[in-house]
Amino acid sequence: MSRPQPLSGFPELLPRQRIVEQQVVDHLRRAFELHGFANLQTRAVEPMDQLLRKGETSREVYVLRRLQADAEGADAGLGLHFDLTVPFARYVLENAGKLNFPFRRYQIQPVWRGERPQEGRFREFWQADIDIVDRDALPAHYEVEVALVVADALRGLPIPKVRMHVNNRKLSQGFYQGVGIADTEEALRIIDKLDKIGPEAVAKQLIEKVDASPEQAEACLRLAGISAEDTSFVGEVRALGVTNELLEEGLSELSAVVAAAAEAAPGFVVADLKIARGLDYYTGTVYEVFIEGEEHFGSVCSGGRYDTLASDGKNTYPGVGLSIGVSRLLVPLLNSGALTATREVPTCVLVALANEDERTAANALAQRLRRRGIPTQVSPSAAKFGKQIKFADKRGIPFVLFPGGEQGLSANEEGHQIKDIRSGDQATVDVDAWNPPAEDLHPGIVAA
Repeated sequence: MSRPQPLSGFPELLPRQRIVEQQVVDHLRRAFELHGFANLQTRAVEPMDQLLRKGETSREVYVLRRLQADAEGADAGLGLHFDLTVPFARYVLENAGKLNFPFRRYQIQPVWRGERPQEGRFREFWQADIDIVDRDALPAHYEVEVALVVADALRGLPIPKVRMHVNNRKLSQGFYQGVGIADTEEALRIIDKLDKIGPEAVAKQLIEKVDASPEQAEACLRLAGISAEDTSFVGEVRALGVTNELLEEGLSELSAVVAAAAEAAPGFVVADLKIARGLDYYTGTVYEVFIEGEEHFGSVCSGGRYDTLASDGKNTYPGVGLSIGVSRLLVPLLNSGALTATREVPTCVLVALANEDERTAANALAQRLRRRGIPTQVSPSAAKFGKQIKFADKRGIPFVLFPGGEQGLSANEEGHQIKDIRSGDQATVDVDAWNPPAEDLHPGIVAA
């Protein structure tokens, strides 16, 4: 068999990197639960008509097909989900009679997206989502709350400083209507490309795709250029001289979000009127979180309000949510060495072996430590103690336990000794009472 080649866009982490990822996921889970979000998991596949009904996503969806399946077989018309919001909306509709509203949920799962792999963009990656949905109407204060939940969740991570950029689609669409552009959804999708293709290309597409005049395109770009850390953006928008009822509604909603967030999490939220979000299901506030100074890298967290995504024609469940791109945030930092773990295994203590006859007793000692929550493994072989210490050191295991001392159990049934292989300190201990320092019990994350 030839040596396998990696598949582009499907990251596979090394053990030390995976420890970092697991700890980040655990941190996010705890943060979400502190805010009262319940966990759920949805299936990996959805009907294609559900996946494609909102926004330009057809090129991103992986279609599910068995190798020997007929074209009209049971798997026909199924695809892997490209986000967690569309599956969640379907889940709410299916289980509405069993859920209590407003319903707060978080999900941390992989998703699949058929886009060109590049730095921070993958075909298979992990997302961590929060959403709040209600029946018929969703109070606007939840649009502030989800932003603050994400601020709490990201604040405790050893990552570069991030900032949330917010806009309101009503504001943008109302402005486009006010200057005379009819296809406001297409205009939003074009403005959403501003950071990628630049203002000249955006203006060109507005003229070609939505029949905007050069003056209308220029007005849209002036709006997109407005940014403020406080509600001063309202005056800047009005100074452009465009009037529209939907525009005023969006200005009111966005100013409320920015004002509340500025008070609760100073410096985290900034109004940025070029933020659009390309998916059609967003209807109100939209969010994108960027690493400061690395905005070209793209957003590491995004989302928004949606009013009609979860609707069966009779009942509607409006919601608001945010999605943290766990892989997008972590993998570049891990690959560059900016983040690592203190060791590559969970093991805190390695039980040494003087000879193979003592393996059963060593296993029993290890079990005594495990029962008290101390991750422990027994040496794979009764090599010289120097080699066993090197085995531990190579993996970052901080402590080696010598049962009965360095002469083995046969010499001393009680004189067990613990060696800190980093400092060289060694002491006789009571295995049933000794505890490692709290910072050594589990691997930690180290930021370079």
